[in-house]
Amino acid sequence: MVDHYQVLGVNRNATKQEVKEAFRRLAVKYHPDKHTQSPDHVRLNATVRFKLVSEAYDVLNDDRKRASYNAVNDSDCFRRTGGSYSNPYGNRSSGYGNGSGYGYGYSARSRQGSSFSSGFESTFRYLTTRAFLLNLALAGGMVFAFSAIDTSGETLWKMRNSGKSFEEAMDSLEKTKVHKDEG
Repeated sequence: MVDHYQVLGVNRNATKQEVKEAFRRLAVKYHPDKHTQSPDHVRLNATVRFKLVSEAYDVLNDDRKRASYNAVNDSDCFRRTGGSYSNPYGNRSSGYGNGSGYGYGYSARSRQGSSFSSGFESTFRYLTTRAFLLNLALAGGMVFAFSAIDTSGETLWKMRNSGKSFEEAMDSLEKTKVHKDEG
């Protein structure tokens, strides 16, 4: 996951105005139109950084998205170890925006090894997502519907064919079919 505060180079308690100013400064710096004459790798890197900056601004400028992001962040989704932070550029820095890396991959090496509690929290978070709960409800509804159809089929058979089992009825049909073919 990307630390949006680090992408914009602002502190966690930054105001909307500070977020906006940081976004504008970085958007001008990394805007794809500014790099049309640049080599392919520079243009691609600028485009990726522009997308990261835009996403960070989108999240941090909206109060609901920012609160949700902070809640996930506070639940130890981002592991901070030894006073350093993992940033989206793959390097490690001691604060916000102080890194000088040029890579864009998330560095999994900077994450702390998973323990039972963090694994449990991740599993609990997944099991309580809206999509999972909706899929679980749908599956439960389908199981109920199939069992209701199955039992109603047996009930209807017994109502219409009192005294005969299904096997006896099939034998009777076979005998009738053979009898028609002969006659």
